[in-house]
Amino acid sequence: MRVLVTGGAGFIGSHYVRKILAGGYPESEDVTVTVIDRLTYAGRRDNLPAAHPRLTFIKGDICDREVLDRTVPGHDAIVHFAAESHVDRSLTEAGGFIRTNVMGTQQLLDTALRHGVATVLHVSTDEVYGSAESGSWDEESPLLPNSPYAASKASSDLIARAYHRTHGLDVRVTRCSNNYGPRQHPEKLIPNFVTRLLTGRKVPLYGDGRNVREWLHVDDHCRALHLVLTKGRAGEIYNVGGGNAMSNREMTVRILRLLGADWDMVSQVEDRLGHDFRYAIDDSKIREELGYAPRWPIESGLRAVVDWYREHPGFWRTAEV
Repeated sequence: MRVLVTGGAGFIGSHYVRKILAGGYPESEDVTVTVIDRLTYAGRRDNLPAAHPRLTFIKGDICDREVLDRTVPGHDAIVHFAAESHVDRSLTEAGGFIRTNVMGTQQLLDTALRHGVATVLHVSTDEVYGSAESGSWDEESPLLPNSPYAASKASSDLIARAYHRTHGLDVRVTRCSNNYGPRQHPEKLIPNFVTRLLTGRKVPLYGDGRNVREWLHVDDHCRALHLVLTKGRAGEIYNVGGGNAMSNREMTVRILRLLGADWDMVSQVEDRLGHDFRYAIDDSKIREELGYAPRWPIESGLRAVVDWYREHPGFWRTAEV
């Protein structure tokens, strides 16, 4: 099996690639992987092995048709991670999110159709559902995105659906809760707070910190993705949760404790524009159909992340934050 991974030098994509190359999923020992990545600020070539007999790396842009036409042919499946993903950046730089997340996805699906790729797995986010006042979203819930980032991902989800319905392309969509784990760019909440505390700086907590998120370890997420790729159904959407819902304030307290810091290291800052209050997904579909269940408890997952950033200062000290 030949798999093309877009955005495979980023946080989640590179974890997925490394796991496949290590034979970490059933029947993945002979899978060959091509990674295409533009290597923007959040993508790093050193997130991937320098050399591996089953890995080909191409620096390229998914919005570039010529690059895709040279890269896509011969692959059995595409796992589409490539996206601009930071909400704060989308508030001031929305154009880049529309270009990559919407136009890039359309270009990729067009190319997959043109060259007869069997399956495309489109990796999306629970943020497309908006903010849940109560209950939880299932895959039939309406898309009500509130940030330019979420709107661009919702748009790409709808484009993926259209290519399946119109052209019969086998497109599968996943929507995950907030990811965390090693190699995440320090603009995101957990690595941002960890690296700030490691260097004696205060952490910025938006508003009163009551906003609720559900946390999913990147390893659990990638395992779910491979299940959907190999066992999922064409045209279906699968929510992927971690079962670890908590307020941002509670997450802050957990990180402070792991680093031996007190609340005086927290600076409560003005809330983000359009800040969604609560995310909550129902992922019973992927659990019942494909046998998925998260394996990382939040306690051990956070501890491992703190240890990783402490032991790898070279990864984050020069990162753009």
